[in-house]
Amino acid sequence: MPYHIKSVGAMGTGDIYYKADDTWTQVYANRKQYSAKSDADTQAATTEVATIKKPDGTVVSSYSYKTKVYANATVVTE
Repeated sequence: MPYHIKSVGAMGTGDIYYKADDTWTQVYANRKQYSAKSDADTQAATTEVATIKKPDGTVVSSYSYKTKVYANATVVTE
């Protein structure tokens, strides 16, 4: 059974679908399909890492977070 990842477009512009390589599309036919739910879940769990540095380049701290598009993403069964 195939799966895909769906999220909400910026400013509530409707549904968007994960395409590939961190790109999203509003065209349902262009969505990436996964044969295993675990693969789709892994992609939907994508996080970014932010690093805070001093002016001399010394790392003060870093943290990971989900961008809004991934935070609102759900894996859908077709």
